[in-house]
Amino acid sequence: MIRRLSFILLVVALAAAQDRPIFRVKVDMVVLSFTITDNKGHYVNGLKPSDFKILEDGIPQKLSTFSEGNKPPVEVAPDGTLKPIVVDIGGTNAETRSDAFVGTNVFVLFDTSNYMYRGFVYASDAIADFIRGLDRADSVAVYTYSRNLSRAAQLTKERNDAIAGLRGAVAGDDSALYNGLLLTIRDAAKVPGRKVVIVFSNGPDNASMVAPDDVRAVAEDEGIPIYVISTNEISKDPISANVFRRISTRTGGKSYFATNWQKQVEAFEAIREDLGNSYTVTYYPQTNPNEGFRKIAVEVVSDAGKKYRVQARPGYRPRGGF
Repeated sequence: MIRRLSFILLVVALAAAQDRPIFRVKVDMVVLSFTITDNKGHYVNGLKPSDFKILEDGIPQKLSTFSEGNKPPVEVAPDGTLKPIVVDIGGTNAETRSDAFVGTNVFVLFDTSNYMYRGFVYASDAIADFIRGLDRADSVAVYTYSRNLSRAAQLTKERNDAIAGLRGAVAGDDSALYNGLLLTIRDAAKVPGRKVVIVFSNGPDNASMVAPDDVRAVAEDEGIPIYVISTNEISKDPISANVFRRISTRTGGKSYFATNWQKQVEAFEAIREDLGNSYTVTYYPQTNPNEGFRKIAVEVVSDAGKKYRVQARPGYRPRGGF
């Protein structure tokens, strides 16, 4: 997962904070989240920054921060040592804002169009179970869409508030999925830290004014992975199925086709597991004349790592260069 953002970075040691200098630098940063699995599909955990090599257009990058799962990020010093950090993006007290980069900001986009009418209650139950099972460090927002987007529950750590917003959703009419997805991505992009969008859909889009690949490009450049759970049968709508696969793959997410409640629950469980087993690194891009699409590669430097599979975003487009 790659995210470029401009913000004020305040680094303070959690131990011996008074003995270390505080610095503020306004920069453009790349945030990259990824998972690593072995040849049996099992997540590979416990790796350190020294185990990775991050390349951008073949240019090695120097890591600035590193985190695993929902653990707090650590600063990667030039000599490779790791130091606890606190990130302040608002100029307020650093310790009160340190949770901005801990956990994941999860945006759930729920299809409430007439395509979802029959399975509405079961879908709502599956989403509610997913919300309850999120890591306590995570925040969640619930948005719904039919012809228009509704922000049923703003981003919150209060699970009951999110579920109350979900339960207040009502079935609508036509489906403007890509309109709603674009607005959701724009909202997510304003939030610091790691974020994902999970689309729960049961049908094609018949009312959007934007093209799916245009929306995908925005998510790709913003570094926001999109996970899609479709309750529709692939054979009934192969066009949407292919679009869902393309959007999820290009943004670093995954797509699931779950035609019954049990499979929907399993899809949500798989997403939750993916989030909890990811690595997140940040870096300030090295000098690169390429103002177009920059390819990102994640390599595991150990011999065993040559057999591992890395799931990550393929790259991004810088805005106006660096």
